Amino acid sequence: MLLGLNLLYVGAVLFLNGLWLLGKVDDKEIVVINIVSGFVTLCVSLSFAFGPGANAASIKAAALILLFTTTYLWVAYNRFVAVDGRGLGWFSLFVAITVTPISVLSFTSAQSTIDVWLGFNWAIWAIVWFMFFLLLALKRPIQHATGFATLAAGVVTGWLPGFLLLQGKL
Repeated sequence: MLLGLNLLYVGAVLFLNGLWLLGKVDDKEIVVINIVSGFVTLCVSLSFAFGPGANAASIKAAALILLFTTTYLWVAYNRFVAVDGRGLGWFSLFVAITVTPISVLSFTSAQSTIDVWLGFNWAIWAIVWFMFFLLLALKRPIQHATGFATLAAGVVTGWLPGFLLLQGKL
């Protein structure tokens, strides 16, 4: 159930951040969903890392979830202090490089449809984080493309699977 909760909020924040990049949500307003999603993903990761039954796999999951948490809270922070986001852009490169092998490992060790699905998710997230690196750190003019990619990633990798997991359909 925690995975469904986590993915639902990942979907919400990616969907809304995509709309924000497309100019459909105001800078100051986007802070709310980033803080809420950052808090939710933080709580889920802490539960995985320190909850009953924590093991190597749950701690690895917590570490990876914290990459999302940091991103969302950094987006919110950047809106408060009105900076250009270069630091977040470089962090996004770090994350894209970090999660690319996670995607590959998910595919190569897949034992179920869910494992393959996770491999695709990690690949999509790596691409989106890399786009944020290009947009924020290197100042490439790809805001609209990044907005559409972020919005689509939110629906496909977060919102729909999170909702289905919470309904017991996955």
